[in-house]
Amino acid sequence: TAPEESPNTDGIDISASNHLQIHDSFIGTGDDCVAINGFSSYINISRVLCGPGHGISIGSLGKGGAYETVEEVHVEDCTFKGTMNGARIKTWKGGRGYARKISFERIRMINAGNPIIIDQTYVNRMAAASTASGDVEISDVSYKGVIGSSTDARAVYFNCGDGAGCRNIVVEDVEMTSAVAGKQLFAVCNNAHGTSSADRSPRVPCLLP
Repeated sequence: TAPEESPNTDGIDISASNHLQIHDSFIGTGDDCVAINGFSSYINISRVLCGPGHGISIGSLGKGGAYETVEEVHVEDCTFKGTMNGARIKTWKGGRGYARKISFERIRMINAGNPIIIDQTYVNRMAAASTASGDVEISDVSYKGVIGSSTDARAVYFNCGDGAGCRNIVVEDVEMTSAVAGKQLFAVCNNAHGTSSADRSPRVPCLLP
């Protein structure tokens, strides 16, 4: 645990590691509850209560044009309570490598900000954006059974780069409401390709084929 306003207080920070299990834990911090960094794979996270904090994050990856990879990360049966972000993937513009085969299943959001977010053009407030071309490739990411409440009207945000973008994004059985009475939730997609359930809230019609 750490105070909500304390910077750089990741709960668990993973790098260059594989075959890890994180389960049955409470993590409340001023930064990521769990951060999964480059060259990590086969990470299973289950039954974690995260909050406060910045959610469970893949990345950031590719800072300064670096080549980094993350794959086979599976988050399930977790709760985000009062977090700045929820299920998050963040990569730097100009980075290389990939983030793939990532799933978030049976996730509960309680007054969470940015519940579902991919940012392929991430910029840390302490560092300038890269001017290099290219992106860390993001593919095969699924969000299934995400429920609860969002403090942001933009509950789903897929901000993918101008190149290949994000591929095979699946949004299924996501059912969230606004933490602010009377507000409707919506989704925003930039160059994100995939499929979504048509009759859920928020609807995600902006995914490209």
